[in-house]
Amino acid sequence: MRFDFCSQYDCYSWLIHTLNSKIATELVAAVATTSAATAEAAAAAAAIEVVVVVVVVVVVVVVVVVVVVVAAAILVSVIVVVIVVGLVVVLEIVVVLVLVVLVVVAVVVVVVVVVVVVVVVVVVVVATVAAVIVGIFK
Repeated sequence: MRFDFCSQYDCYSWLIHTLNSKIATELVAAVATTSAATAEAAAAAAAIEVVVVVVVVVVVVVVVVVVVVVAAAILVSVIVVVIVVGLVVVLEIVVVLVLVVLVVVAVVVVVVVVVVVVVVVVVVVVATVAAVIVGIFK
């Protein structure tokens, strides 16, 4: 009777050891898969961030070019008005109007740049979080 008990005990011991080994193997595989997915998500997020930075740079350059062109057009119009009319009163009015227009343009440019930066930051954060979530559940 004792021999049967020992062999059953050995059988149970082997079974428990085998199951523990299988569980450990599955856990290691799951961790490796999750790590690979997280690395892939981080790479995707980095690629998205590069695209967003390029878009921001292009938008800022376009805004600066537009501001310079508008300022040059205003300056040319002021010069033309001064040359054609030649009156001091008109010159003062035009200068004041030009200054007002330049201030308004500067405020609009600052607001546009701030809005673009905020939108870009929000897009980068959302894209990064989405890429990480997709990578984890992939």
